[in-house]
Amino acid sequence: MNEKDFEQKLGELMGQIASLPESERGELTQLAEETRTRHERMRKTISELQESLDYLRLSVKYLVFDLEATRRENQYLRKLLDRQQGNGRASDPEAEQGGD
Repeated sequence: MNEKDFEQKLGELMGQIASLPESERGELTQLAEETRTRHERMRKTISELQESLDYLRLSVKYLVFDLEATRRENQYLRKLLDRQQGNGRASDPEAEQGGD
């Protein structure tokens, strides 16, 4: 049930409650209002949860990007070290990185 349907059904219920005798109306009206209040809180909580999930997704994307960049940097630095240990001196590391 979507938001519009819920509001429509709750409005219909409130209309039916209003047509009841006064002695039967009080408790049902209170229950219907509590239902409306709970629904509103639930909708707000779900909205906040959705925002938190969106933030989490974005954070994970940044972390993955950072991890990939760190791996590339590590690979590049290992090649530099290997070349320095093998040749005694590093030649042009920029030229070798372009081949990846």
